[in-house]
Amino acid sequence: MTRYIRHAAAFCALLLVALLANASRIQVVQAPAYDDNPANRRQDIARYSQPRGDILVDGRPVTGSKDTGEQLRYERTYDNGPLYAPVTGFVSQRYGSSFLEDTEDGTLAGTDPMLSPFPLWNDFTRARSPGGDVVTTLDGAAQRAAYEGLADRKGAVAALEPATGRVLALVSTPSYHPETLSGNAPSVTRSWLELQQDPDKPMLNRAVRQTYPPGSTFKVLTAAAALDAGVIRNVDARTRSPDPYTLPGTRTTLRNTARNCRNASLRVAFEWSCNTVFAKLGVDVGVTGMAATAQAFGFNDAGLRIPFAVSASTFDTTVDRAQLALSSIGQYNTRATPLQMAMVAAAVANGGQLRQPYLVERTTTHRGATVASAGGRPVRQTMYPSTARRLRELMRDVVEHGTGANAAIRGTTVGGKTGTAQHGIGNAGTPYAWFVGWAQPAGDPVPKVAVAVVVEDSNAHRGDISGGGLAAPLARAVMTAALGP
Repeated sequence: MTRYIRHAAAFCALLLVALLANASRIQVVQAPAYDDNPANRRQDIARYSQPRGDILVDGRPVTGSKDTGEQLRYERTYDNGPLYAPVTGFVSQRYGSSFLEDTEDGTLAGTDPMLSPFPLWNDFTRARSPGGDVVTTLDGAAQRAAYEGLADRKGAVAALEPATGRVLALVSTPSYHPETLSGNAPSVTRSWLELQQDPDKPMLNRAVRQTYPPGSTFKVLTAAAALDAGVIRNVDARTRSPDPYTLPGTRTTLRNTARNCRNASLRVAFEWSCNTVFAKLGVDVGVTGMAATAQAFGFNDAGLRIPFAVSASTFDTTVDRAQLALSSIGQYNTRATPLQMAMVAAAVANGGQLRQPYLVERTTTHRGATVASAGGRPVRQTMYPSTARRLRELMRDVVEHGTGANAAIRGTTVGGKTGTAQHGIGNAGTPYAWFVGWAQPAGDPVPKVAVAVVVEDSNAHRGDISGGGLAAPLARAVMTAALGP
């Protein structure tokens, strides 16, 4: 009898070991597969079981959370949603997340181990810390000035603090209200489909995800390349530039809308945006020199993040001399985001040093204790300091005497460059109006804000579209707001 009891005990022990082994297999080995299974709603229930942390502008939250009392309890809310949508993005129980709501999700959702004083205990209990906050670099006044200035037109604005790389404004229009995507009701699906099918693409962040031909604003880079390479040594010397200019190896001629461009000096050509002068300068510098300058400013960089990804601005390095001439005036395959062109203006304003732009100043716990901060940002020298000084002088001339007069601010030194970029097959599309520039208040040793504006005004008469007419006044409003009272 004792033998049977021993056998039964051994069999029970074997069953217990098998049970423990199977439980371990499910809970340890197969846990990731179960966690990621779309049929498992536990993660979603946990994710929306507590209020989300907030995104802050000027120290005030522009986001919130609403208790619905449902299984997915908390939905995201947004104050001035369309104004800040290009920065916050959206977080949806049905369609995921974008922009800061996506890149800073660990902080906002409370899953970042840095938010907890005992992260290993949280891992063991599967508990979540309260959502932390994300403090942005945005200047609310500049953001609003950009949004209201664009009004009902398509376009984008990016503004930076040259000395630090802080993003002061990032606006894209038309915009949308991200709160319409927050929950999981049928109305959310309708809103999503409407936004996806809207031909004006309100969910497209034109400031960082749309590239445009930069037109004459690219002449800032061409001038920098020519000065750095020694092709131009005296900005007031005649340049031996014909008008019209025949593109090398072709019978195609390039003309100007401005007068007095034949053999114009760099100063005059920059002030009145002479295409012939800058096309020839690009050819004289050569592909290698032009590409090196463009890349120093950030072109052809697919890795830029602020912290969300920025589309790469491009300068074609495989062009022939005729194509190089067009590329050097911001046409052909040259493409840039508004943020990239704000970086160009910022580098000129900062003595040739370019600080990598960033949008998050710091992240904090829900009680306000700093978890992580931006710290020092990488810097690179885009041009000689002497070249930057001469470019600041040329950009001042554009505003004081040339095509950028509408960007002038009383009591402030303003430099800029206008642009009207052709696009479409045979340049048949309505041109894009550009302005890039910077502002330096009286008494300050360095410029405080750099800005890039692009306006797609398809309703305007083609002849009425210009960087000086459409984009420069908007840039002035943004820079004025950023400088404050």
